[in-house]
Amino acid sequence: MKMKSYPISMNHSTMFTLGDCLEILPSVPESSVDAVYLDPPFDSNRIYRLSDEDELGFNDKWTGDEYETFIRSVVGMCASKLKPHGSLFFHISADRMFLPEKILRETFSNIQPIFWKRCRSKNNVKHKLGATIDVIFKCSHSKTPKFHLVLQSKDEKYLRTSFKNSDDRGAYSLGHLVTEPSKKGYLYEYEFGGKVYNPPSGWRIKKEEIDELVRENRVHVPKKGNLYKKIYLSENPGKPCADLWDDIHSIAQGSEERRYPTAKPVALLERILRISTDEGDTVLDPMCGSGTTGVACRNLGRRAILIDQNPDVREIVESRMV
Repeated sequence: MKMKSYPISMNHSTMFTLGDCLEILPSVPESSVDAVYLDPPFDSNRIYRLSDEDELGFNDKWTGDEYETFIRSVVGMCASKLKPHGSLFFHISADRMFLPEKILRETFSNIQPIFWKRCRSKNNVKHKLGATIDVIFKCSHSKTPKFHLVLQSKDEKYLRTSFKNSDDRGAYSLGHLVTEPSKKGYLYEYEFGGKVYNPPSGWRIKKEEIDELVRENRVHVPKKGNLYKKIYLSENPGKPCADLWDDIHSIAQGSEERRYPTAKPVALLERILRISTDEGDTVLDPMCGSGTTGVACRNLGRRAILIDQNPDVREIVESRMV
């Protein structure tokens, strides 16, 4: 049966289609989207409900090879919709990652797992290790997918303990100029302040680069030991985002309202989009739930194609988009 689509944003940048994604995805043109966010059921053998009083949710119980067949079909369809330098982000719990990773590695040539620490330790777990990690596989056909460096905020402890020195330019931390003992760097003597420095493991940078740091007054001389580079707080608004995300918490530990049992925070989707897309790009979410991907797209000026088969989410998606 052909499903009806509902363009629901006032600026027509979001398209929501109510229906089975396996039936709707063939209508999405090949190589037409810049990113895909895929947050499917996890095969958790559970029935998810928003609360005891609210039946909103879905059944995540599968039999036989149903789950593998479903994931393989969805991944294959979504992969074909990506532009050559686009990325697909597949979200799964750490304890259920094996099967999806196997399918993703059969489909994409480049896979990078991102580990999202969605919550702090769980005090109510007594007889096993608390589950705090989800895995988001960043997948692409290209070795050079679209990528933007995103900065994570420096934590308060790091700021207090690292930027303890200061000069006329401001507070600074110390960056190593000497290579660690287990490696070999550039071997040369360097004279500075009437003292000769010649570390056995060598320097991390060439002599000419240290000369430049000296001219810019960016060399710190400790009372004893080797030279350091000054790293000014004012020039470092954050640290480059790595593959461990521990600075975005789940909705359960934040202030955001939960609109769907397995909803993810808007900040998580915004980071994914900032990394992989530009303003005006198109993002596909074939199992959108309460439409968080659409909210993130609206906030960042992206276009969204949203699909979900649960008729109960239509009103929620509309309320968040309009």
